[in-house]
Amino acid sequence: MNLPFDNEKLNALMDEEGADLLLASHKDNIQYLLGGYRFFFFSHKDAIGVSRYLPLLGIPKGDTDKAFYLGNGMEAQQQEVEPFWVRNVENSQWFSDAAGKSAAGRIRKLGLEKGTIAVEKCFLPADAFLCLQEELPDAKFIEALPILEELRAVKHPGELALLKEASRHIIDSMLTVMTSIPAGTTTLDIAERVRREEVQRGLNFEYCLTCTGPSFNRAPSTSARWEKGNILSLDSGGNLHGYLGDLCRMAVMGEPTQLMKDLLGEVQAVQAAARTAIRAGAMGGEVMERGLAEQAKCDHKDQIVFLGHGMGMIQHEAPHLTGSGTVPYSATYEAKPLEAGMVLSIETDLRNPEVGFVKLEDTVVVTEDGWEAYGDEARDWVVNNG
Repeated sequence: MNLPFDNEKLNALMDEEGADLLLASHKDNIQYLLGGYRFFFFSHKDAIGVSRYLPLLGIPKGDTDKAFYLGNGMEAQQQEVEPFWVRNVENSQWFSDAAGKSAAGRIRKLGLEKGTIAVEKCFLPADAFLCLQEELPDAKFIEALPILEELRAVKHPGELALLKEASRHIIDSMLTVMTSIPAGTTTLDIAERVRREEVQRGLNFEYCLTCTGPSFNRAPSTSARWEKGNILSLDSGGNLHGYLGDLCRMAVMGEPTQLMKDLLGEVQAVQAAARTAIRAGAMGGEVMERGLAEQAKCDHKDQIVFLGHGMGMIQHEAPHLTGSGTVPYSATYEAKPLEAGMVLSIETDLRNPEVGFVKLEDTVVVTEDGWEAYGDEARDWVVNNG
């Protein structure tokens, strides 16, 4: 089988970090490295009995033929109909500590018991990590996140197709709900309606942040209702085969006021300015600079928050454009060029005490000569005449 990832890039990234073996344990990364395989039984949960599901995929640097996969005792049937490229497969794990011990045994057989092992520290249970340390006392354990993030940063055409379809389904779901629900509906009921629409379209629903003016509270609630004359913000995420669509659109129950039009116009202007910087070869920081420069021109600039970040299988993945956003991380792409196939989420929100929470969030793909936006419909006020 052909490898579903760029093996040359993986080896180079492992070289940079000094890793002899990559040990992946997060289901998203394992799905990526195995070309889409994800054990269906534990797709949405991990716990079972007195332990948890813990798949482990070990890839030695420069030798994928010796990679190993440690799975659960029930996985063999799925692998029979969904084979993947790893030759050394052991489906016998029911306990996470035993998975760690088995991985250590495999690493010893590879002669890497004194090597440097890159592990996902955020996604490796303590009992499994302790077993690795006890079984491999001379090994050095480092963080695998930089390797895996960079490996996933540029999306291949199949991944982009999933992101595009997920984005379209989310927009269609939000529009259906925005234009059909009656005045007085609670934001909890609105979020539930969005969930049902997304699931009917084949998405795995993740969340729907709902806000009706003039409040700024986006938690779905039985006490908040979308009434005549008020706005509605829907910010929803749903994934298609693991790839996340995440967009925000605005609606109003009745005709928008001039102030509403002005506020959304400012948000649209910031979003448009950020897009002018997006192209292969541009520094990631340029996206932030263009958006912030436009924000500075707005009448309501002090009420605006602008952010650009990477996305794909998860929110806020590489490329990281800024170190001063909502989620704190290093701005690794502030002075580093964007590449074609990277995916950005561009979002601007404006919190006005008279109107409420006004926001657009768009999914924009970097291309060689610019950008392409997914799910780019309904970026003006969606009107529900009640």
